[in-house]
Amino acid sequence: MARGRKVNSNGERSKQLLLEKALELFSEKGYHETKISDIVKAAHVTQPTFYLYFESKDSLYNDLNSRFQRGFDEIMNKQSEEVEEGLEGFVRELKQKVHMLFVYIIENPKLTKIGLFESEQSLAVKSRLTQQFTHLIHRYDCAHIIQSYCVDQDIVVDSFVGSLERLILTNLLEHKKLPCELASDLVHLYFVREISQAE
Repeated sequence: MARGRKVNSNGERSKQLLLEKALELFSEKGYHETKISDIVKAAHVTQPTFYLYFESKDSLYNDLNSRFQRGFDEIMNKQSEEVEEGLEGFVRELKQKVHMLFVYIIENPKLTKIGLFESEQSLAVKSRLTQQFTHLIHRYDCAHIIQSYCVDQDIVVDSFVGSLERLILTNLLEHKKLPCELASDLVHLYFVREISQAE
């Protein structure tokens, strides 16, 4: 918190304005093309006010990226209360997680552009996605699904995450599909055919 400022004061409103305007500018122009002078001008504050809250443009960018990461982690770490064993349980929870992630993204498109696509930490986010999906495979004892593909499990999971990333750009953020529809399509593409074969 800035020195000499109280929570809910005009100073806190200035900080919020800086974050909002920076988010808009970073998502439109990118990190390198956005200057501190652009941010303070858009927020209608002075440059000294900027430095009350942020050491640099980089620290403000990292603040925004951290906001995306917190929301992302909350979704990924949430576990289903009712665990149905086997393939159907795996598919149900995977679809639920992807759906929640898509809802979060559609509610925070500018934050997503930074946190999932442009920041240096975006690679770590995608790595955590692959870890989460691999964990689900083992949690539901569904490694045999991957074996039936005759492809290495890591390649299947990486392909799933790559498809998810591409569909976010081409369908979700373009509003071509609703989050629930896109989540269902993606999970069906990779895993639901295995349920029908097992029946």
